[in-house]
Amino acid sequence: MANTIASRRSSQAKPRLLIVDDDPLITDSLAFVLASDFEVEVRDSRSQAMSLLREGKFAPDLALIDLGLPPLTDQPTEGFKLVGDLLGWSSAIRILVLSGQNEQSNARRARALGAADLVPKPCEPRRLRDMLLAQLGEIEPRDSSLDDALLIGESSAMRKLKSQIDLYAASTFPTLIEGESGSGKERVAQSLHQLSPRANLPFLALNCAAISANLVEATLFGHAKGAFTGANAAKAGYFEDAGDGTLFLDEIGELPMDLQPKLLRVLENGEFQRLGETQSRHARARIIAATNRDLRAEVKAGRFRADLYHRLSVLSISMPPLRELGEDKLRLLDAFSVSYSAQHNAKPFSLDDAARQAWLQYGFPGNVRELKNIVIRLTAKYSGYQVSAADLAQEFEIPTDKQQSVSAFDPKAQIMQSALFRLESKLADVELAYIDAAIEIAAGNMTQAAKILGVSRSTLYSRLDSLRPTQRSVTPEVE
Repeated sequence: MANTIASRRSSQAKPRLLIVDDDPLITDSLAFVLASDFEVEVRDSRSQAMSLLREGKFAPDLALIDLGLPPLTDQPTEGFKLVGDLLGWSSAIRILVLSGQNEQSNARRARALGAADLVPKPCEPRRLRDMLLAQLGEIEPRDSSLDDALLIGESSAMRKLKSQIDLYAASTFPTLIEGESGSGKERVAQSLHQLSPRANLPFLALNCAAISANLVEATLFGHAKGAFTGANAAKAGYFEDAGDGTLFLDEIGELPMDLQPKLLRVLENGEFQRLGETQSRHARARIIAATNRDLRAEVKAGRFRADLYHRLSVLSISMPPLRELGEDKLRLLDAFSVSYSAQHNAKPFSLDDAARQAWLQYGFPGNVRELKNIVIRLTAKYSGYQVSAADLAQEFEIPTDKQQSVSAFDPKAQIMQSALFRLESKLADVELAYIDAAIEIAAGNMTQAAKILGVSRSTLYSRLDSLRPTQRSVTPEVE
């Protein structure tokens, strides 16, 4: 049935939309305003909707359904069943759920069952039209960029992730997001906020690794006038500015040890003090933290407090790396290509069959961040053209000769095959290969690369300086 939808969409002018709601005022008005853009069929119950589909005369691309359907219109039971029935009929159908302010928990459960998006009641007709068309990829969501959208992907790993987000969104408990660099941890934090009752309140994000250690406390908690040199006026910190909203603490594993007890106190009883003050203040924001480090290992090594770890991870989400997401790599490619082409008034590029296979097979060590950067480069270089596998290979991070020599390490063979073997030169090649690999894994973040290698950042730069005269220069740091 999904193939039927796909083939019909290629030749049909209007997408087909099924509306299921038992309120004729709603269905009549929606059918009227959407008729110019969609072929609309209206039904008032789950049984009628499924009877229509079984007749085989109408194969909808989209469904817009209310959860409160007959015979129990004050309960969401029939709506939940209909979501499952529709996806059982065709996994390609995109389902949007009508959601009232008092139905947020039900709507989140519908998303966990497979609904693609929520439509608040009342919804302005043009916004509803744009939401529907955006589900088909025909337009970008109005007044928003792709970077602000919810997570893209339909793989089993992404469905599990979305289900966790739906389950945890309304909670007030701290949530810890763990995953590799570039895998989209901040996007998950934004999704938790957008699907929560705090969605209209502030969402503030602080990267704990991006600011100096001696400024973290004042940044988080604020400071009094004269608390330190340059503090010419009192200033609120992130906890106060977040108010009743959400505070996202990225790279929480980089939080200095002397500040960890203060954060623990906020999480336990909400109390904190501005730097230079004795007055206690109260934090109300929900805390979401993220890390690309193994905090359990950090706890065992004595670099992170066990009690803080357990307090942060009341709810825990594990981000799947991009290499495990299969066809989602292509969905992300298509979505970013359309978005960046529109931003730059350029025609989207396309991949030939061999290039698409290469795209699926590539591991993307930098995860979604790397994928986005590749799409940006391809948009700039191949706008309106088809990209071959050979073209695409130039954009991928492929092993250098030095890295390949490390993976095929055979000292005896290398010495015998070299007419002029020099140990110092060979060790420099190996060292630089490992440094290159760490920088690649950290997506250019030198602080993270140093941690991967188990050295300080200053030591990493020192080693690069010593290798640079006879080797190549290092890529500028990306923080």
